[in-house]
Amino acid sequence: MFGIVDIAAKRAQLTPDKVALAEVAGAAALTYRELDARACRFASAMLDRGIAAGDRIAVLMHNAASFFEILFGCGKARVVLVPLNWRQTVAELAPLVDDCGPRMLLHDAANAGLAAALARPGLPLVRIHAEAEVPQPGSYQSLRDAAAERHDWDPRWPADGLWYMLYTSGTTGRPKAVMQTFGMAHANFVNLASAIDLTAGDVTPNYLPLFHTAGINLHSLPTLIAGGSVRVLPGFDADRFLDLIEAGAVTALLGVPAIYQALGAHPRFAAADLSRVRSWTSGGAPLPPALTELYARRGVTICQGYGMTETGPTTFLMRPEEAMRKPGSVGRPLPMTESRIVDRDGRDVAAGQAGELLIRGANVTPGYWNRPDATAEALDADGWLRTGDVARADADGDVFIVDRLKDMFISGGENVYPAEVESALLGHPDILEAAVVGVPDERWGEVGRGWLVARAGRRLDEAEVKAFCRTRLAGYKVPKSLAVVDDLPRTPAGKVRKHVLRLEAVQARHEEPA
Repeated sequence: MFGIVDIAAKRAQLTPDKVALAEVAGAAALTYRELDARACRFASAMLDRGIAAGDRIAVLMHNAASFFEILFGCGKARVVLVPLNWRQTVAELAPLVDDCGPRMLLHDAANAGLAAALARPGLPLVRIHAEAEVPQPGSYQSLRDAAAERHDWDPRWPADGLWYMLYTSGTTGRPKAVMQTFGMAHANFVNLASAIDLTAGDVTPNYLPLFHTAGINLHSLPTLIAGGSVRVLPGFDADRFLDLIEAGAVTALLGVPAIYQALGAHPRFAAADLSRVRSWTSGGAPLPPALTELYARRGVTICQGYGMTETGPTTFLMRPEEAMRKPGSVGRPLPMTESRIVDRDGRDVAAGQAGELLIRGANVTPGYWNRPDATAEALDADGWLRTGDVARADADGDVFIVDRLKDMFISGGENVYPAEVESALLGHPDILEAAVVGVPDERWGEVGRGWLVARAGRRLDEAEVKAFCRTRLAGYKVPKSLAVVDDLPRTPAGKVRKHVLRLEAVQARHEEPA
Protein backbone atom coordinates (compact mmCIF):
# COMPACT_ATOMS: atom_id res chain seq x y z
CA MET A 1 0.00 0.00 0.00
CA PHE A 2 1.40 3.39 -1.04
CA GLY A 3 2.26 5.61 1.91
CA ILE A 4 4.54 8.52 1.03
CA VAL A 5 6.91 9.58 -1.74
CA ASP A 6 10.68 9.62 -1.31
CA ILE A 7 10.89 12.82 0.73
CA ALA A 8 14.44 13.87 -0.13
CA ALA A 9 13.94 13.19 -3.85
CA LYS A 10 10.66 15.09 -3.98
CA ARG A 11 12.03 18.13 -2.18
CA ALA A 12 15.14 18.08 -4.43
CA GLN A 13 12.78 18.19 -7.39
CA LEU A 14 10.57 20.96 -6.00
CA THR A 15 13.04 23.22 -4.16
CA PRO A 16 16.58 22.04 -5.02
CA ASP A 17 18.40 25.17 -3.86
CA LYS A 18 16.48 25.72 -0.63
CA VAL A 19 18.48 25.12 2.56
CA ALA A 20 17.18 21.96 4.18
CA LEU A 21 19.57 21.61 7.13
CA ALA A 22 22.03 24.05 8.65
CA GLU A 23 24.34 23.23 11.55
CA VAL A 24 24.37 26.24 13.86
CA ALA A 25 27.68 25.42 15.52
CA GLY A 26 29.63 24.37 12.43
CA ALA A 27 27.92 26.65 9.91
CA ALA A 28 27.46 23.66 7.56
CA ALA A 29 24.37 23.94 5.36
CA LEU A 30 22.78 21.44 2.99
CA THR A 31 20.35 22.26 0.22
CA TYR A 32 17.65 19.77 -0.65
CA ARG A 33 19.59 18.83 -3.80
CA GLU A 34 22.69 18.09 -1.71
CA LEU A 35 20.70 16.22 0.92
CA ASP A 36 19.14 13.97 -1.71
CA ALA A 37 22.46 13.36 -3.47
CA ARG A 38 24.15 12.33 -0.21
CA ALA A 39 21.24 10.09 0.75
CA CYS A 40 21.40 8.42 -2.69
CA ARG A 41 25.11 7.78 -2.35
CA PHE A 42 24.78 6.35 1.15
CA ALA A 43 21.98 4.05 -0.01
CA SER A 44 24.31 2.83 -2.78
CA ALA A 45 27.17 2.42 -0.31
CA MET A 46 25.06 0.14 1.87
CA LEU A 47 24.12 -2.05 -1.09
CA ASP A 48 27.78 -2.18 -2.12
CA ARG A 49 28.60 -3.60 1.32
CA GLY A 50 25.91 -6.28 1.03
CA ILE A 51 23.37 -4.58 3.29
CA ALA A 52 19.94 -5.44 1.88
CA ALA A 53 16.38 -4.25 2.29
CA GLY A 54 15.08 -5.22 5.72
CA ASP A 55 18.54 -5.29 7.30
CA ARG A 56 19.27 -2.99 10.22
CA ILE A 57 22.07 -0.49 10.78
CA ALA A 58 22.63 1.29 14.09
CA VAL A 59 23.90 4.78 14.82
CA LEU A 60 25.42 6.40 17.93
CA MET A 61 25.70 10.12 17.33
CA HIS A 62 24.93 13.55 18.65
CA ASN A 63 22.78 15.88 16.59
CA ALA A 64 24.20 16.60 13.15
CA ALA A 65 22.86 17.13 9.63
CA SER A 66 24.41 13.83 8.55
CA PHE A 67 21.83 11.95 10.63
CA PHE A 68 19.14 12.94 8.14
CA GLU A 69 21.33 11.92 5.20
CA ILE A 70 21.56 8.50 6.84
CA LEU A 71 17.83 8.41 7.62
CA PHE A 72 16.80 9.25 4.04
CA GLY A 73 19.45 6.89 2.63
CA CYS A 74 17.92 4.08 4.69
CA GLY A 75 14.51 5.00 3.31
CA LYS A 76 15.73 4.72 -0.27
CA ALA A 77 17.41 1.36 0.30
CA ARG A 78 14.62 0.08 2.62
CA VAL A 79 17.24 -0.50 5.30
CA VAL A 80 16.03 -0.03 8.88
CA LEU A 81 17.83 2.61 10.97
CA VAL A 82 18.23 2.03 14.71
CA PRO A 83 19.38 5.17 16.60
CA LEU A 84 20.92 4.16 19.93
CA ASN A 85 20.91 6.18 23.14
CA TRP A 86 24.46 7.47 23.62
CA ARG A 87 23.63 8.33 27.23
CA GLN A 88 23.33 4.65 28.10
CA THR A 89 26.10 2.34 29.23
CA VAL A 90 27.63 -0.59 27.37
CA ALA A 91 25.71 -2.93 29.69
CA GLU A 92 22.46 -1.27 28.68
CA LEU A 93 23.21 -1.06 24.96
CA ALA A 94 24.70 -4.51 24.35
CA PRO A 95 21.35 -6.34 24.70
CA LEU A 96 19.76 -3.88 22.26
CA VAL A 97 22.47 -4.51 19.68
CA ASP A 98 21.90 -8.23 20.12
CA ASP A 99 18.16 -7.69 19.75
CA CYS A 100 18.19 -5.70 16.50
CA GLY A 101 21.22 -7.38 14.91
CA PRO A 102 22.65 -4.42 12.96
CA ARG A 103 24.91 -4.94 9.92
CA MET A 104 26.80 -1.72 10.62
CA LEU A 105 27.32 0.62 13.58
CA LEU A 106 27.94 4.25 12.67
CA HIS A 107 29.26 6.58 15.34
CA ASP A 108 30.69 10.06 15.78
CA ALA A 109 33.90 11.03 17.57
CA ALA A 110 32.18 11.60 20.90
CA ASN A 111 30.88 8.03 20.92
CA ALA A 112 33.93 6.23 19.53
CA GLY A 113 34.74 4.60 22.87
CA LEU A 114 31.19 3.43 23.41
CA ALA A 115 31.01 2.03 19.88
CA ALA A 116 34.32 0.20 20.33
CA ALA A 117 33.00 -1.44 23.49
CA LEU A 118 29.99 -2.70 21.51
CA ALA A 119 32.11 -4.14 18.68
CA ARG A 120 31.65 -7.80 17.82
CA PRO A 121 32.36 -10.09 14.88
CA GLY A 122 30.29 -9.17 11.85
CA LEU A 123 29.53 -5.65 13.07
CA PRO A 124 31.80 -3.12 11.33
CA LEU A 125 32.26 0.25 13.03
CA VAL A 126 32.01 3.28 10.73
CA ARG A 127 33.14 6.70 11.93
CA ILE A 128 31.02 9.75 11.12
CA HIS A 129 33.21 12.84 10.77
CA ALA A 130 32.13 16.39 11.48
CA GLU A 131 31.71 18.52 8.35
CA ALA A 132 34.94 20.41 9.02
CA GLU A 133 37.03 17.23 9.31
CA VAL A 134 38.87 15.54 6.46
CA PRO A 135 37.16 12.18 5.83
CA GLN A 136 39.36 9.19 6.61
CA PRO A 137 39.29 5.90 4.68
CA GLY A 138 36.46 3.68 5.84
CA SER A 139 34.49 6.57 7.35
CA TYR A 140 30.84 7.29 6.63
CA GLN A 141 31.77 10.26 4.42
CA SER A 142 34.36 8.33 2.42
CA LEU A 143 31.98 5.41 1.85
CA ARG A 144 29.19 7.78 0.89
CA ASP A 145 31.27 9.90 -1.47
CA ALA A 146 32.85 6.92 -3.22
CA ALA A 147 29.48 5.35 -4.03
CA ALA A 148 27.52 5.92 -7.21
CA GLU A 149 24.79 8.56 -7.04
CA ARG A 150 21.98 6.35 -8.27
CA HIS A 151 18.58 7.93 -8.81
CA ASP A 152 16.59 4.83 -9.76
CA TRP A 153 15.30 4.18 -6.25
CA ASP A 154 11.59 3.40 -6.00
CA PRO A 155 10.03 6.74 -4.98
CA ARG A 156 6.93 5.04 -3.58
CA TRP A 157 7.54 4.33 0.06
CA PRO A 158 4.95 1.80 1.33
CA ALA A 159 2.80 2.82 4.27
CA ASP A 160 3.62 -0.37 6.17
CA GLY A 161 7.31 -0.30 5.27
CA LEU A 162 9.62 -0.27 8.30
CA TRP A 163 11.85 2.84 8.25
CA TYR A 164 13.48 3.04 11.68
CA MET A 165 13.12 1.72 15.21
CA LEU A 166 13.34 3.54 18.53
CA TYR A 167 14.02 1.76 21.79
CA THR A 168 11.90 2.89 24.69
CA SER A 169 13.69 4.17 27.76
CA GLY A 170 13.00 1.00 29.69
CA THR A 171 11.47 2.76 32.71
CA THR A 172 8.90 -0.05 33.08
CA GLY A 173 11.06 -3.04 32.13
CA ARG A 174 13.56 -4.06 29.48
CA PRO A 175 13.54 -1.68 26.50
CA LYS A 176 11.40 -2.50 23.49
CA ALA A 177 12.06 -1.34 19.92
CA VAL A 178 9.05 0.60 18.67
CA MET A 179 8.73 0.04 14.92
CA GLN A 180 8.28 3.25 12.90
CA THR A 181 6.85 3.02 9.39
CA PHE A 182 6.75 5.36 6.40
CA GLY A 183 3.00 5.67 6.93
CA MET A 184 3.53 6.81 10.51
CA ALA A 185 5.86 9.56 9.28
CA HIS A 186 3.22 10.74 6.82
CA ALA A 187 0.46 10.66 9.43
CA ASN A 188 2.62 12.57 11.91
CA PHE A 189 3.27 15.21 9.25
CA VAL A 190 -0.45 15.58 8.51
CA ASN A 191 -1.32 15.82 12.21
CA LEU A 192 1.38 18.35 13.05
CA ALA A 193 1.01 20.43 9.89
CA SER A 194 -2.74 20.72 10.40
CA ALA A 195 -2.27 21.75 14.03
CA ILE A 196 0.37 24.46 13.55
CA ASP A 197 -0.12 25.37 9.86
CA LEU A 198 3.39 24.15 9.01
CA THR A 199 4.68 25.48 5.67
CA ALA A 200 7.84 25.71 3.54
CA GLY A 201 8.47 29.09 5.16
CA ASP A 202 9.02 27.60 8.60
CA VAL A 203 12.31 27.12 10.41
CA THR A 204 12.60 24.81 13.40
CA PRO A 205 15.48 23.87 15.71
CA ASN A 206 16.74 20.29 15.97
CA TYR A 207 18.22 19.94 19.43
CA LEU A 208 16.46 17.09 21.25
CA PRO A 209 18.42 13.82 21.00
CA LEU A 210 17.96 11.92 17.75
CA PHE A 211 17.50 8.57 19.48
CA HIS A 212 14.13 9.94 20.67
CA THR A 213 10.99 10.46 18.61
CA ALA A 214 10.88 14.17 19.49
CA GLY A 215 14.39 14.69 18.11
CA ILE A 216 13.34 13.24 14.76
CA ASN A 217 9.69 14.21 14.50
CA LEU A 218 9.12 17.40 16.50
CA HIS A 219 9.40 19.22 14.27
CA SER A 220 12.40 18.28 12.09
CA LEU A 221 11.07 15.54 9.82
CA PRO A 222 7.67 17.22 9.22
CA THR A 223 9.50 20.49 8.44
CA LEU A 224 11.64 18.71 5.84
CA ILE A 225 8.55 17.12 4.30
CA ALA A 226 6.98 20.59 4.09
CA GLY A 227 10.12 22.05 2.50
CA GLY A 228 11.12 24.25 5.42
CA SER A 229 14.54 24.55 7.05
CA VAL A 230 15.97 22.83 10.12
CA ARG A 231 18.64 24.44 12.30
CA VAL A 232 20.71 21.69 13.91
CA LEU A 233 22.22 22.25 17.35
CA PRO A 234 24.41 19.76 19.23
CA GLY A 235 22.04 20.07 22.18
CA PHE A 236 20.15 22.65 24.20
CA ASP A 237 21.94 25.85 25.14
CA ALA A 238 19.76 28.68 26.43
CA ASP A 239 21.99 31.48 25.10
CA ARG A 240 22.23 29.98 21.63
CA PHE A 241 18.51 29.27 21.63
CA LEU A 242 17.69 32.86 22.48
CA ASP A 243 20.12 34.04 19.79
CA LEU A 244 18.22 32.02 17.19
CA ILE A 245 14.84 33.20 18.44
CA GLU A 246 15.80 36.87 18.41
CA ALA A 247 17.44 36.55 14.98
CA GLY A 248 14.20 35.21 13.53
CA ALA A 249 15.85 31.85 12.85
CA VAL A 250 13.02 29.95 14.57
CA THR A 251 9.36 30.16 13.60
CA ALA A 252 8.00 26.89 15.02
CA LEU A 253 9.28 25.58 18.34
CA LEU A 254 8.63 22.43 20.35
CA GLY A 255 9.96 22.44 23.88
CA VAL A 256 9.57 20.16 26.85
CA PRO A 257 8.69 21.94 30.13
CA ALA A 258 12.31 21.76 31.35
CA ILE A 259 13.39 23.72 28.25
CA TYR A 260 10.74 26.39 28.73
CA GLN A 261 11.72 26.56 32.41
CA ALA A 262 15.38 27.13 31.51
CA LEU A 263 14.57 29.81 28.94
CA GLY A 264 12.15 31.55 31.28
CA ALA A 265 14.75 31.65 34.06
CA HIS A 266 17.47 33.06 31.79
CA PRO A 267 18.49 36.69 32.51
CA ARG A 268 17.87 37.62 28.84
CA PHE A 269 14.31 36.27 28.76
CA ALA A 270 12.55 39.37 30.10
CA ALA A 271 13.91 41.58 27.31
CA ALA A 272 14.19 39.03 24.49
CA ASP A 273 12.22 39.61 21.27
CA LEU A 274 9.99 36.54 21.04
CA SER A 275 7.69 37.87 18.34
CA ARG A 276 9.15 35.97 15.38
CA VAL A 277 8.28 32.55 16.76
CA ARG A 278 4.74 32.03 15.54
CA SER A 279 4.13 28.55 17.02
CA TRP A 280 5.05 27.51 20.56
CA THR A 281 4.21 23.93 21.54
CA SER A 282 5.02 21.73 24.52
CA GLY A 283 5.03 17.99 25.16
CA GLY A 284 6.69 15.25 27.14
CA ALA A 285 5.18 16.26 30.49
CA PRO A 286 2.46 18.59 31.84
CA LEU A 287 3.29 22.28 31.56
CA PRO A 288 3.07 23.93 35.01
CA PRO A 289 0.48 26.74 35.15
CA ALA A 290 3.07 29.18 36.51
CA LEU A 291 5.20 28.58 33.43
CA THR A 292 2.25 29.10 31.10
CA GLU A 293 1.49 32.38 32.83
CA LEU A 294 5.13 33.50 32.69
CA TYR A 295 5.14 33.18 28.89
CA ALA A 296 1.67 34.65 28.57
CA ARG A 297 2.97 37.83 30.22
CA ARG A 298 5.47 38.01 27.34
CA GLY A 299 2.66 37.62 24.80
CA VAL A 300 3.39 33.94 24.11
CA THR A 301 0.75 31.21 24.12
CA ILE A 302 2.22 27.75 24.60
CA CYS A 303 -0.02 24.96 23.30
CA GLN A 304 0.23 21.63 25.06
CA GLY A 305 0.26 18.46 23.04
CA TYR A 306 0.33 14.75 23.65
CA GLY A 307 1.96 11.82 21.94
CA MET A 308 4.08 8.73 22.42
CA THR A 309 6.86 6.98 20.57
CA GLU A 310 4.18 4.42 19.69
CA THR A 311 1.99 7.10 18.06
CA GLY A 312 4.53 8.65 15.79
CA PRO A 313 4.23 10.82 18.05
CA THR A 314 1.72 13.66 17.38
CA THR A 315 -1.87 12.82 18.33
CA PHE A 316 -3.21 15.87 20.20
CA LEU A 317 -2.31 19.56 20.20
CA MET A 318 -4.34 22.33 21.81
CA ARG A 319 -5.59 25.19 19.65
CA PRO A 320 -3.90 28.56 20.38
CA GLU A 321 -7.22 30.39 20.69
CA GLU A 322 -8.35 27.96 23.42
CA ALA A 323 -5.09 27.24 25.22
CA MET A 324 -5.40 29.92 27.90
CA ARG A 325 -9.11 29.26 28.43
CA LYS A 326 -8.48 25.55 29.03
CA PRO A 327 -5.11 25.28 30.78
CA GLY A 328 -3.82 21.74 30.91
CA SER A 329 -5.81 20.48 27.94
CA VAL A 330 -4.06 18.83 25.00
CA GLY A 331 -7.05 19.49 22.75
CA ARG A 332 -8.84 17.03 20.48
CA PRO A 333 -7.49 14.13 18.42
CA LEU A 334 -5.86 15.39 15.21
CA PRO A 335 -6.97 14.38 11.68
CA MET A 336 -5.13 11.04 11.39
CA THR A 337 -6.06 9.93 14.91
CA GLU A 338 -9.03 8.46 16.76
CA SER A 339 -9.24 8.29 20.54
CA ARG A 340 -11.39 6.75 23.25
CA ILE A 341 -11.37 6.94 27.04
CA VAL A 342 -12.45 3.68 28.66
CA ASP A 343 -12.96 2.12 32.07
CA ARG A 344 -11.32 -1.10 33.27
CA ASP A 345 -13.87 -3.15 31.36
CA GLY A 346 -13.16 -1.35 28.09
CA ARG A 347 -16.38 0.67 28.09
CA ASP A 348 -16.38 4.31 27.04
CA VAL A 349 -16.69 6.66 30.01
CA ALA A 350 -18.90 9.74 30.16
CA ALA A 351 -17.59 13.28 29.68
CA GLY A 352 -15.70 14.43 32.76
CA GLN A 353 -14.89 10.91 33.95
CA ALA A 354 -11.36 9.54 34.00
CA GLY A 355 -10.28 6.39 32.22
CA GLU A 356 -7.49 4.94 30.12
CA LEU A 357 -6.77 6.72 26.85
CA LEU A 358 -6.84 4.54 23.73
CA ILE A 359 -5.53 5.68 20.35
CA ARG A 360 -6.00 4.32 16.83
CA GLY A 361 -4.88 5.59 13.44
CA ALA A 362 -2.29 5.58 10.68
CA ASN A 363 0.13 7.19 13.14
CA VAL A 364 0.15 4.15 15.47
CA THR A 365 3.02 1.65 15.42
CA PRO A 366 2.41 -1.87 14.14
CA GLY A 367 4.17 -3.10 17.27
CA TYR A 368 7.47 -3.93 18.91
CA TRP A 369 10.41 -5.60 17.17
CA ASN A 370 10.79 -9.26 18.20
CA ARG A 371 8.16 -8.80 20.93
CA PRO A 372 4.82 -10.33 19.87
CA ASP A 373 3.88 -10.62 23.54
CA ALA A 374 4.33 -6.89 24.19
CA THR A 375 2.62 -6.05 20.89
CA ALA A 376 -0.44 -8.14 21.79
CA GLU A 377 -0.59 -6.51 25.22
CA ALA A 378 -0.47 -2.98 23.78
CA LEU A 379 -2.65 -3.35 20.66
CA ASP A 380 -6.05 -5.01 20.50
CA ALA A 381 -7.56 -6.79 17.49
CA ASP A 382 -9.21 -3.57 16.29
CA GLY A 383 -5.95 -1.61 16.30
CA TRP A 384 -6.55 0.36 19.51
CA LEU A 385 -3.34 1.19 21.38
CA ARG A 386 -3.48 1.15 25.17
CA THR A 387 -1.50 4.22 26.13
CA GLY A 388 -1.29 3.51 29.86
CA ASP A 389 -2.34 7.12 30.47
CA VAL A 390 -5.37 8.23 32.44
CA ALA A 391 -7.37 10.98 30.72
CA ARG A 392 -10.70 12.72 30.79
CA ALA A 393 -12.56 14.74 28.18
CA ASP A 394 -14.84 17.72 28.76
CA ALA A 395 -18.19 18.27 27.10
CA ASP A 396 -16.48 19.88 24.08
CA GLY A 397 -14.27 16.83 23.53
CA ASP A 398 -11.07 18.49 24.71
CA VAL A 399 -8.84 15.98 26.48
CA PHE A 400 -6.92 16.41 29.72
CA ILE A 401 -4.17 13.95 30.68
CA VAL A 402 -4.67 13.08 34.33
CA ASP A 403 -1.63 10.89 34.96
CA ARG A 404 0.17 7.71 34.01
CA LEU A 405 -1.94 4.69 34.95
CA LYS A 406 1.13 3.07 36.53
CA ASP A 407 1.85 6.20 38.61
CA MET A 408 -1.53 6.21 40.33
CA PHE A 409 -1.44 4.80 43.86
CA ILE A 410 -4.10 3.89 46.40
CA SER A 411 -3.92 5.43 49.86
CA GLY A 412 -6.45 4.28 52.41
CA GLY A 413 -8.68 2.97 49.61
CA GLU A 414 -8.61 6.25 47.68
CA ASN A 415 -7.06 6.74 44.24
CA VAL A 416 -4.30 9.37 44.20
CA TYR A 417 -2.99 10.81 40.93
CA PRO A 418 0.50 12.25 41.49
CA ALA A 419 0.06 14.78 38.67
CA GLU A 420 -2.75 16.45 40.63
CA VAL A 421 -0.58 16.64 43.73
CA GLU A 422 2.36 18.00 41.72
CA SER A 423 0.13 20.68 40.24
CA ALA A 424 -0.89 21.78 43.73
CA LEU A 425 2.73 21.86 44.87
CA LEU A 426 3.74 23.97 41.88
CA GLY A 427 1.26 26.59 43.04
CA HIS A 428 3.62 27.33 45.94
CA PRO A 429 5.59 30.49 45.16
CA ASP A 430 8.92 29.00 46.28
CA ILE A 431 8.69 25.66 44.41
CA LEU A 432 10.22 25.41 40.95
CA GLU A 433 9.71 21.69 40.28
CA ALA A 434 7.91 18.83 42.01
CA ALA A 435 7.62 15.08 41.61
CA VAL A 436 5.44 12.73 43.66
CA VAL A 437 5.32 8.92 43.81
CA GLY A 438 3.48 6.40 45.94
CA VAL A 439 5.55 4.47 48.46
CA PRO A 440 4.55 1.58 50.79
CA ASP A 441 3.02 2.44 54.14
CA GLU A 442 1.99 -0.01 56.87
CA ARG A 443 -1.13 1.89 57.86
CA TRP A 444 -2.48 3.29 54.56
CA GLY A 445 -1.07 0.81 52.07
CA GLU A 446 0.64 3.59 50.12
CA VAL A 447 1.32 7.26 50.75
CA GLY A 448 2.85 10.02 48.70
CA ARG A 449 6.46 11.10 48.86
CA GLY A 450 7.44 14.32 47.13
CA TRP A 451 10.72 15.64 45.76
CA LEU A 452 10.95 19.42 45.44
CA VAL A 453 13.32 21.80 43.68
CA ALA A 454 13.26 25.28 45.21
CA ARG A 455 13.36 28.47 43.18
CA ALA A 456 16.71 30.26 43.15
CA GLY A 457 17.44 31.91 46.47
CA ARG A 458 14.38 30.37 48.20
CA ARG A 459 14.20 27.91 51.12
CA LEU A 460 11.49 25.31 51.64
CA ASP A 461 10.11 24.17 54.98
CA GLU A 462 8.42 20.74 54.93
CA ALA A 463 5.75 21.61 57.50
CA GLU A 464 4.86 24.85 55.72
CA VAL A 465 4.63 23.12 52.32
CA LYS A 466 2.36 20.43 53.76
CA ALA A 467 0.12 23.10 55.31
CA PHE A 468 -0.01 24.82 51.92
CA CYS A 469 -1.08 21.54 50.29
CA ARG A 470 -3.84 20.93 52.83
CA THR A 471 -5.58 24.12 51.68
CA ARG A 472 -5.72 22.72 48.13
CA LEU A 473 -5.93 18.93 48.49
CA ALA A 474 -7.82 16.32 50.48
CA GLY A 475 -5.75 15.05 53.40
CA TYR A 476 -5.03 11.63 51.84
CA LYS A 477 -3.48 13.34 48.81
CA VAL A 478 -0.98 15.43 50.78
CA PRO A 479 2.50 13.82 50.64
CA LYS A 480 3.46 12.19 53.90
CA SER A 481 7.11 13.12 53.35
CA LEU A 482 9.04 15.62 51.26
CA ALA A 483 12.64 15.95 50.14
CA VAL A 484 14.30 19.09 48.79
CA VAL A 485 16.80 18.32 46.02
CA ASP A 486 18.90 20.28 43.54
CA ASP A 487 17.56 18.45 40.49
CA LEU A 488 15.27 15.62 39.40
CA PRO A 489 16.38 12.59 37.37
CA ARG A 490 15.06 12.85 33.81
CA THR A 491 14.79 10.90 30.59
CA PRO A 492 16.23 12.46 27.40
CA ALA A 493 12.73 13.73 26.61
CA GLY A 494 12.62 15.69 29.87
CA LYS A 495 10.25 13.37 31.74
CA VAL A 496 10.99 12.74 35.40
CA ARG A 497 12.26 9.20 35.93
CA LYS A 498 9.81 8.31 38.67
CA HIS A 499 10.93 4.70 38.89
CA VAL A 500 14.32 6.03 40.08
CA LEU A 501 12.65 8.13 42.78
CA ARG A 502 10.40 5.23 43.79
CA LEU A 503 13.38 2.89 44.11
CA GLU A 504 15.25 5.51 46.12
CA ALA A 505 12.32 5.87 48.51
CA VAL A 506 11.90 2.12 48.98
CA GLN A 507 15.63 1.62 49.57
CA ALA A 508 15.72 4.45 52.11
CA ARG A 509 12.76 2.88 53.92
CA HIS A 510 14.52 -0.49 54.11
CA GLU A 511 17.66 1.17 55.45
CA GLU A 512 15.83 2.87 58.31
CA PRO A 513 16.81 1.47 61.74
CA ALA A 514 14.28 -0.89 63.23
